[in-house]
Amino acid sequence: MEFSAGLVWLLVASAFVLFMTPGLAFFYGGMTRAKAALNMMMMSFIAIGTVTIVWVLWGASMSTSNTDNFFQLFANPFSHFGLHNFTDPADLLKVGYAATFAIITVALISGAIADRAKFSAWTLFTPIWATLVYAPMAYMVWGGGLFSKDGWFGQTFAPVIDFAGGTVVHINAGVAGLILVLIIGNRKGFGKDPNHRPHNVPLVMLGAAILWFGWFGFNAGAAATVEQAGLIWINTLTAPAAAMLGWLIVERIRDGHPTSLGAASGVVAGLVAITPACANVSPLGAIALGVAAGVASALAVGLKFKLGYDDSLDVVGVHLVSGIIGTVAIGFLATPTQGAAGLFYGGGTTQLVAQSLAALCSIVFTGVMTFIIAFPIHKLMGFRISERQEIAGADLSLHAETAYEFGVGGHGGSFQPLHDLITGKASAESGATGEASVSGKESVQA
Repeated sequence: MEFSAGLVWLLVASAFVLFMTPGLAFFYGGMTRAKAALNMMMMSFIAIGTVTIVWVLWGASMSTSNTDNFFQLFANPFSHFGLHNFTDPADLLKVGYAATFAIITVALISGAIADRAKFSAWTLFTPIWATLVYAPMAYMVWGGGLFSKDGWFGQTFAPVIDFAGGTVVHINAGVAGLILVLIIGNRKGFGKDPNHRPHNVPLVMLGAAILWFGWFGFNAGAAATVEQAGLIWINTLTAPAAAMLGWLIVERIRDGHPTSLGAASGVVAGLVAITPACANVSPLGAIALGVAAGVASALAVGLKFKLGYDDSLDVVGVHLVSGIIGTVAIGFLATPTQGAAGLFYGGGTTQLVAQSLAALCSIVFTGVMTFIIAFPIHKLMGFRISERQEIAGADLSLHAETAYEFGVGGHGGSFQPLHDLITGKASAESGATGEASVSGKESVQA
């Protein structure tokens, strides 16, 4: 079998999207405190490991269109178990491409619970959530399930337009992050401790740049024609640019100065918003969508302080809010040349109603399922580290490593003796439990 241009592009796009998860690790890692940077990055990397195995074993089967399904919610997990029926190389490429979407969706959730989640609990949560939440959502939207043209919802209202993951990826991740925050609780000093600010903004901007780069594969990987790919590429360039400007304008008016963190966050908000709409709006529509997402998310991230929920890295404010905006805006901005027309193009309210209801259904489904998964984990093994571990830092407490050297003798890598001081394991031998623990804490207080 010879490679067609489409298969070559799909292969490259899959690599782009996989690269986004390490990019997300940089983005999130720079936004945390220095003493939790490695833990934050590890939460993204472990998602690559757990979700990949789930996808190969049963995730791809659950999200693949076939007649053997459970009430149009998910397909039979065993019909293609271990990919044993995927013998066509093209099918395997599509499975690999889909796997990269599942991976980064799970990784996105982690930013909401930065600095305080048990790595063991998170590791357990990731494959269960990918199985019970992500795979069904992917099937319902993309696999011929509930929201597709053949599904009950699609036939009753209209097929949901979600080209690259407004509901499946961003609303999904944003709601899951919010539920985890409500279950786990706020960080010590939330809203009061200035040390909760990002410790490495250049790392954040590097991560945002990698995400933007990879997003061209994320959105355009499934393009069916050259014309569609061109439209998606331009929209994926335009919406984030407009969103960044919108975010910075809000900061300038509200705070008196634009920030680097705001620029990076604005880019991500625009990327999130254009994801479901990238193949269905014009470049002018992408500008409008980007501005709306940038302004709305810039305003939304401050709500966590007013409402009292500690969404550490603004997963709710950026991914949920901009994901809803992008999904619903299709009902207004969808052009007739790309399928169903939106309200502004003479299509009436049919698509707008379908998009709005789909967003609402996604929120309810993900919220309920995430609670069903996370609450028992929290009760049985604890989803949160202790206050002592949080003060010491998740890096040392959970991984016996530090990202940087802060006068601790150059122990940037794994250093078990210092880890013992932090956790108190060495106290019996030293005979000075309190003194050793305080000394260790002070050495990583950055």
